[in-house]
Amino acid sequence: MTDEPLRIGVLGAARIAELSIVGPARVTGHRLVAVAARDRSRAETFAAEHDVERVLDSYADVIADPEVEVVYNPLANGLHGPWNLAALAADKHVLTEKPSASSTEEAIEVRDAVAKAGTAFMEGFHYLFHPVTRRLHELLDSGELGELRHVETTMVMPAPEDTDVRWSLPLAGGALMDLGCYSLHAQRVLAPWAGGAPRLVAARGGERTGAPGVDEWLDADLEFPGGATGTARCHMAHHELQFSYRIVGSLGEATAVNFVQPHVDDRLLVRTATGERTEMLGRRSSYTYQLEAFAAHLRRGTPLRLDADDAVATMRLIDDCYQGAGFSPRPRTVLPTSA
Repeated sequence: MTDEPLRIGVLGAARIAELSIVGPARVTGHRLVAVAARDRSRAETFAAEHDVERVLDSYADVIADPEVEVVYNPLANGLHGPWNLAALAADKHVLTEKPSASSTEEAIEVRDAVAKAGTAFMEGFHYLFHPVTRRLHELLDSGELGELRHVETTMVMPAPEDTDVRWSLPLAGGALMDLGCYSLHAQRVLAPWAGGAPRLVAARGGERTGAPGVDEWLDADLEFPGGATGTARCHMAHHELQFSYRIVGSLGEATAVNFVQPHVDDRLLVRTATGERTEMLGRRSSYTYQLEAFAAHLRRGTPLRLDADDAVATMRLIDDCYQGAGFSPRPRTVLPTSA
């Protein structure tokens, strides 16, 4: 095995790609070999600004390119599933934005396609790789916080424009899909300290005015097998931005102030009987840690912390929350045969 650079193809010219793949690839020395967008001029601008080696005519062309070994999918939520399936059918490794699909049914199809392809697949919950979250879990592991009692994950932000795809039901929009997937995943990964994965107890949500079926906010109450409780909150039209992760144990508590943007705020606040302290864990991008982990798996066989089974479990909890709050799971996007 070698540590030669990954050869990455990018689907779309989304702004998030600048933070999630362009910067990390530049820092770590991996190649962005191809990009395509619905508007070729946008792809050309993106390629020129970010040193992508070439522009192709379509997403299908990126997937078919023999030099592309990893497909990065940052498209709208409803396009994650179908293009992940297309990339896997072409035997490509896939790094996808979250969630990996529009529904549990589609996520299971993606998981089955991963097994058939035998390639690597990872849903991009980048926060999990950063020292902020790793340290939060270490505090549980060390016993300093005692036994897990309660978890609060909060993902709230001011509203995007009404025309934003995140408000589109056909494209699997909604607060839970865009923000709440982080809230739920951050609770799910506490299973080793909680006697197992959490189950939904109750959910409440509110619909976006002018967007029937799309959740503007959704709160979920969870319960772990060991007796701990959880509250997972998301709101996509809030008066402030807050992305926090709070763990309460029998001996103390710890809060990551901004667990999904540690490059903005890397503070971890710890309070126990011995006092209070603030730990600073570094503002290196969590996306960079994520790309390093994916590359280590592909080049050296290092195990991945996230896989297609994990993606299915998260999607199942998302669908449970939608149904519990009176919403329907997101509809599936069917690509045109000429895509």
